[in-house]
Amino acid sequence: MKTARMAAIAFLVALAMACLLTRWIARASYAQQFRDTPDAAPSSQHWLGTDDLGRDRFARLVYGTQVSLLLAPAAALAATLLAAVIGGAAGFVGGWLESGVMTATDLFLSLPWLFLLITVRAFLPLNVSPEASAAITFGLLGCLGWSAAARVICADAKMLRNSEMVLLARALGCGGVRLFWRHLAPNLRPVLLAQFWISIPVFILTEANLGILGLGVAEPLPSWGGLLRELEGCTLFSAQPWMFAPLLLLVATVSSFHLALPQKEGWA
Repeated sequence: MKTARMAAIAFLVALAMACLLTRWIARASYAQQFRDTPDAAPSSQHWLGTDDLGRDRFARLVYGTQVSLLLAPAAALAATLLAAVIGGAAGFVGGWLESGVMTATDLFLSLPWLFLLITVRAFLPLNVSPEASAAITFGLLGCLGWSAAARVICADAKMLRNSEMVLLARALGCGGVRLFWRHLAPNLRPVLLAQFWISIPVFILTEANLGILGLGVAEPLPSWGGLLRELEGCTLFSAQPWMFAPLLLLVATVSSFHLALPQKEGWA
């Protein structure tokens, strides 16, 4: 298991480096069209061939990886911060606030996650710039993806609230806000990091689902969801195996995130 975890970490590090060096790795722009060679097979010039508009598939895969791997952690960070504030405050204060937050999280969790996103995204403008569509997509993920993490954080905050450490701090005159930031928040850090790490592959997969439905990142900006949408017309793997590169990379990345999750006491 340790070998698999190290291999997953190495893969994610290599993928992160590729995202940082996209302009040097990609041999063309993601929107550049080679009109003389549409739907071309892989060659020395186009390593994964071209799509029906003559755009280099390898370049679009590299840029799509950059979009998904840069924005998914940003959405995960936003969701984790929301969960920390909402769940941490509910567990720390208790009473009516805890009951209200738990009711809200139950409502969020009872609704189908993907259908909720589709419904909210459908109410927003679809004819926006590619950059705005990317910000909207991952902004929705961050704003709507806090509920599951909030329940975990609330339970941990409630446990810490009744711990001897917090009771002793109260007895020494430590106030509410100071008690929260000096004693409760540092002890919630491991579970916050775990929830952040777990959310990244979830948001990557969710964006891929939205992209397949045409509600994710708008063209011509590529993302894994948009690239997977091109597989709708592909029936046989043996006919054009290079078209499945986005799917294989997506599966490898999501699996690596799960394998690389540190197994420490206190992580959920």
